[in-house]
Amino acid sequence: MNIILMGPPAAGKGTQSELIIEHYHIPHISTGDMFRAAISEKTPLGLKASEYINAGLLVPDEVTIGLVEERLGKEDCKEGFLLDGFPRTVPQAEALDSMLAKSGRQISAVIHMVADDEVLINRITSRRVCPNCGASYNVVTKKPQVENVCDACHHELIQRKDDTREAFQVRLDAYRAQTLPIAEHYGKQGLVSEVNALQSIDAVFSDVEKILDEVNG
Repeated sequence: MNIILMGPPAAGKGTQSELIIEHYHIPHISTGDMFRAAISEKTPLGLKASEYINAGLLVPDEVTIGLVEERLGKEDCKEGFLLDGFPRTVPQAEALDSMLAKSGRQISAVIHMVADDEVLINRITSRRVCPNCGASYNVVTKKPQVENVCDACHHELIQRKDDTREAFQVRLDAYRAQTLPIAEHYGKQGLVSEVNALQSIDAVFSDVEKILDEVNG
């Protein structure tokens, strides 16, 4: 099963990714992880990617697509994979389709997590993180035991700079402009299933499971 998981920032894709890979025993392919691995291994594409990243530039499509192709060619992806964070644009989606077709594969399902903008903004602006150990909290839904103090390491919690309403709105607008057309691209192929991301974690995964079990036969 070759799955794409998409949805706006703060929709809970990370949590659902973990549940999907654990349940279906397929690798989680994240562009961030791929970049880090390729850079650390100093592969030719990794070195190219690091030049752009170090210069504060977006990594061009040909480099990203090359890294994805390398990763999807590995043995652990033969029985399927979960793509998260790629494709981000229609040209990337078209390149992915062509790349998979070379090895007789195709995307099996696109899970599109949908949520109301205002709820997502509230989620993000309520988020607090520990700069020391990386633990994440929410002042509404997942409070630390002591206000503004990390449960794990007792460091003071902070709000990230990009977790403000204004910064998050920019990310949402970019998502709408760039990534939403991917849902249309795969929708024409009858591959997209929408899931309400505002439900509980278990309810969201229950919906995801029904969709994937049907696809998997």
